[in-house]
Amino acid sequence: MHGQVSAEDAESFVPLFNEKDLSGWVLVNTPPETWTVHDGMLVCSGKPIGEIRTEKMYQNFILEVEWRHMVPGGNAGIFVWADDITARGVPFHRSIEVQVLENSYGQSPHHTTHGDIFPIHGATMTPLNGRNGSRAFPTEERSLPSPQWNHYRIECRDGAISLSVNHKVVTQGTDASPRKGYICLESEGGVVHYRNLRLRELPNPTVAPEHVAVANRGFVSLYSGLDLRGWKIADSERAHWQANDWVLAFDGKTDSGSSRLVTSKSLASPSCVIDLRPLDGFVALTIGEGVLEAPFVMSAEDAMCKSLFEKKDWIRFEISVNEHKLILAANGQTMAEQLSLPLSDGPLSLTVTGPAELANIYGKQL
Repeated sequence: MHGQVSAEDAESFVPLFNEKDLSGWVLVNTPPETWTVHDGMLVCSGKPIGEIRTEKMYQNFILEVEWRHMVPGGNAGIFVWADDITARGVPFHRSIEVQVLENSYGQSPHHTTHGDIFPIHGATMTPLNGRNGSRAFPTEERSLPSPQWNHYRIECRDGAISLSVNHKVVTQGTDASPRKGYICLESEGGVVHYRNLRLRELPNPTVAPEHVAVANRGFVSLYSGLDLRGWKIADSERAHWQANDWVLAFDGKTDSGSSRLVTSKSLASPSCVIDLRPLDGFVALTIGEGVLEAPFVMSAEDAMCKSLFEKKDWIRFEISVNEHKLILAANGQTMAEQLSLPLSDGPLSLTVTGPAELANIYGKQL
């Protein structure tokens, strides 16, 4: 399974990056300036934390890539079999992560800088050479320090994954789920260069639906992770919002205690995803004020919402359109429904009352 590809098979590899632009890739929760192309290399700025993903889902494949960190101690990763967007309350996808750490980051009993593999945010995997957990550790230390180039060869087949670091297999896992999904490159603080990304698809037997990642739902990120571009906000309220990388924070200290954000552009549908973490003094989140005939109000005084807000954990609110209904769900549980009139395009409106943090704000573009 993990042998090197023969010379006669080499031509079956196809470029995953065209060395010119991001054709074939989707910006998930990072703005265009996070990913640029220089001298045929894909350059990641490391800011904000987030990902790009392939347009296409992959099941069984071999991925080869060269990478180098340009900042000592830099952090990044390659995700395989990932969902279309990020998981609740984090800037990362449910997926299997292949670690891309620079050696100066340091090592511990819990991680190395030489190619760990581990499931993240709801994914599962059985590690080979594990340490009483789900993380697979490399059997050798083969990564080269910044600014030297490293070569990764990642083979994914029927839920099994192996990593070759600089031409020797060192890390393996089995029984992964999902085992079909997107490939992502992660931005996480440090400048990283990628080159010679190429992929060879392998035969794909039928895979059970429970092992397939969430496919593209058409969501695009509405928050850049850097600033409030794309949002309308009253001048008197702007200073009360802070772009803290992947988290957008509201301090709740406006005269009214609330603030309203409205997208500058119309969206194709009321369908949206918003992650919220209530802070001390949080009162309510209203979605659709001034846009929907009956906005959805999630109040700390409401019995259904109170238990969610009291935990001070991240909550994923999602509005979906189902035939003639708008459905609001919180962490996958239906909270409210309303009959919808024939829908036309319009902006997304979010009114936050009291201190809170927002993240993973997605909508559907026209």
